[in-house]
Amino acid sequence: MRKNLLLGLALASAMTLTTVAFAAGQDGGPHGGWHGRGGHHGMMMGMQKLNLTDAQKASIKQLVKDSFAKNKGQFQNLRQQRQAFEAMAPDQVGYQQAASNLAQAEAAATQQRVTQRAALRAQIYALLTPAQKQQMAQLKADRQARMEQWQQFRAQHPVSGASTAQ
Repeated sequence: MRKNLLLGLALASAMTLTTVAFAAGQDGGPHGGWHGRGGHHGMMMGMQKLNLTDAQKASIKQLVKDSFAKNKGQFQNLRQQRQAFEAMAPDQVGYQQAASNLAQAEAAATQQRVTQRAALRAQIYALLTPAQKQQMAQLKADRQARMEQWQQFRAQHPVSGASTAQ
């Protein structure tokens, strides 16, 4: 249970940070421009290669900013609920109920985050020209091919000594 909770916390934090990193990258943040390291994969991957107009960039930046602002309260509430749970001792009355409540809140937050992210992707995709959509599809196919090549390479060249570590 605790392992799953920690994994959920890590994933939720990563999603939040990814949105922040992407939004910061829009205005020349620490990673600069459209190629923020660790940003959204798929839709956000390769945006710098699409030759977006200034109007498209501004629209996308606003969409991401609005999405982040819309979700900020939910992230804060969930964080407070996690902190309250973590502050409890396992032998404390109500501990199991708090765990159950947190699990339900995490599940609801995940569902909402996935649907909101899909809506954001759809809004961004709608801003692209047909040529940019086609180019994005090609970038995605190229990325998938590289990943498959990497997986084949890893299968043919297993890391020696990894299983001998004590």
